[in-house]
Amino acid sequence: MSTNQAGQSSLSYTQGFLLFLLGQLSIVILIGAFIKYFIFGDTPNEDASSFTLSQSRRRGTLGHKSSLFSLEQRQRSLRRKRSSVLRNPPPLTTATILSKTYYNVNSHQPESLDWFNVLVAQTIAQFRSDAQHDDAILRSLSGVLNGPQIPDFLDEIKITEVSLGEDFPIFSNCRVIPVDEDGIGGSAGTAMGEGGGLQARMDVDLSDLITLGVETKLILNYPKPRVAVLPVALSVSVVRFSGTLSISFIPSSPSTPSPTTLAFSFLDDYRLDLSIRSLVGSRSRLQDVPKIAQLVEQRLHSWFDERCVEPRFQQIVMPSLWPRKKNTRGGDDEDVVVGSDRRESRAETRGDRENEREEGERIHAEGLRRRAGGGFSMPGTMPDILMA
Repeated sequence: MSTNQAGQSSLSYTQGFLLFLLGQLSIVILIGAFIKYFIFGDTPNEDASSFTLSQSRRRGTLGHKSSLFSLEQRQRSLRRKRSSVLRNPPPLTTATILSKTYYNVNSHQPESLDWFNVLVAQTIAQFRSDAQHDDAILRSLSGVLNGPQIPDFLDEIKITEVSLGEDFPIFSNCRVIPVDEDGIGGSAGTAMGEGGGLQARMDVDLSDLITLGVETKLILNYPKPRVAVLPVALSVSVVRFSGTLSISFIPSSPSTPSPTTLAFSFLDDYRLDLSIRSLVGSRSRLQDVPKIAQLVEQRLHSWFDERCVEPRFQQIVMPSLWPRKKNTRGGDDEDVVVGSDRRESRAETRGDRENEREEGERIHAEGLRRRAGGGFSMPGTMPDILMA
């Protein structure tokens, strides 16, 4: 009996020792793989990475266009026949707009947009000048980076560097095309009658150095909070951006209360070159880890694709362009205009108060009359009918 027990104990000890060795070996393999592929892994070629991202975005765009085409066919089959009594004006088609503006999409030469580049440069220069005088941009970025979506394993993110660049984007090769030129057209376009809409496309190129530098700490909260802390510093710079910008108007519809908007998006063949530098550790520091740069680059591309790359687009509500007196500025009568607007506003307020006072007096007199008559009105009854 003792011999069997000794054999079983020896076997269980051997099994436990083997399991311990296996566990230690697996940990060593995981650490080695992490160091080899994450720390010392080679960064993929920029051209190959850009081509792969462009191909994936192109497949997504084509899939979205095919789904839109099938949806449009289904809507046309379910469309009801319009009444022949109402005489509507002739439909405003793409061909009508192009013919009345003398624009031939086949023979018109692309425009250089030099004047537009000057206006954009002035706007960006003013934005950079305003950012130098106050800390609004720092407060805004700090609020975004330290928002409620920050994970538990990250400490407070501190901004160490902000550079808004020195150069300006150059727009060129502007051309107007129908939105159904590629079958259905860009997602920023809108149907205008039965002939589709129009879209302005222009090339954008920016070669600059726009930098954002941050530092934080990676926190290990297992098996107890803050059991290990790893400082991390990161600097991301936009070196160059080139792509095709698509702009179109989405007019308001009488059936829907949506206002007129300006929609813009970028085609999926854009290229975004980044320079990412990293520093991990406090004493023995690892500099420019390739995998960190790759993860940050993928995250930035995904953030941009999800917001303004076809088939997604951004919409800006257009203000009312109808001339109004209160918006008039300049000239010798500026003070007179402002003063007249204030007088008109005071007059409108005074008129509203008089109407409210008359309405209150009428309601009061009605109550006195009903009390004198000895009756009261039930909710929902006809006017001037009193219930005893």
